[in-house]
Amino acid sequence: MNILLTNDDGIDSPGLRLFAGALRKKRRDRILILAPDGDRSGVSHAISYIHKPLQLKSLGEDTWSCSGNPADCAMLAVLEALPVKPDLLVSGINRGANLGTDLVFSGTAAAARQGGLHGIPSIALSLSSLRDGDIHFDMAASWAAENLDVLRREILPDTFLNVNIPNNPEGPGGMEITFLSKRIYHDTMQKFTAPAGDQFCFVVLGGIEARPEPGSDSDAVFRNLVSLSPVYIHPVTAFAVSAGKGC
Repeated sequence: MNILLTNDDGIDSPGLRLFAGALRKKRRDRILILAPDGDRSGVSHAISYIHKPLQLKSLGEDTWSCSGNPADCAMLAVLEALPVKPDLLVSGINRGANLGTDLVFSGTAAAARQGGLHGIPSIALSLSSLRDGDIHFDMAASWAAENLDVLRREILPDTFLNVNIPNNPEGPGGMEITFLSKRIYHDTMQKFTAPAGDQFCFVVLGGIEARPEPGSDSDAVFRNLVSLSPVYIHPVTAFAVSAGKGC
């Protein structure tokens, strides 16, 4: 099997590199990496290939950087820019949670969605640090490599799988199928006027709240469980959801 790894934290992210190393150590699959050449966090599903050509740089050992965004990386892999087409796409391991409404902004999720749109089973993989402190990528990489086949089996038709691993050095206590929570962002803005009259707006990131709903992804992570959320890859209208046709 050919497994493509990408992300939105960039080619030098420790989450990406440690996960690739864990997979190459454990599995006989071909592991390919195609990731942005710098941090693209929060770019959502933005694509740049319609405006300018994308530059690929070979870094050796089936690894390339790309001048575009996470969705661009997934698209290039689907269009066979690499030596082989992927059978599975994994985006991550992201530094920080991608829970609930985070997926609106997430480049990690966008790469998985783009893969799913082209029929490639795809997973968005994040390490959900809910507090300040060490980020335990080594634990997350080991867990994800060990359970990759389990995760792949949970990918439903017309979905990608959004996975959040609790940031616990001892590892998670299990896994749970969840729905996406609603997250509330307490960001603020500071505005300044320069001597020439131009105005500059600085957004100050605040805390994030999640509704404590049993069965949600935020609730699972809080209970030290890996959250597995199937996410529909196509836009869904409110009518379809109310009629029970959405997910």
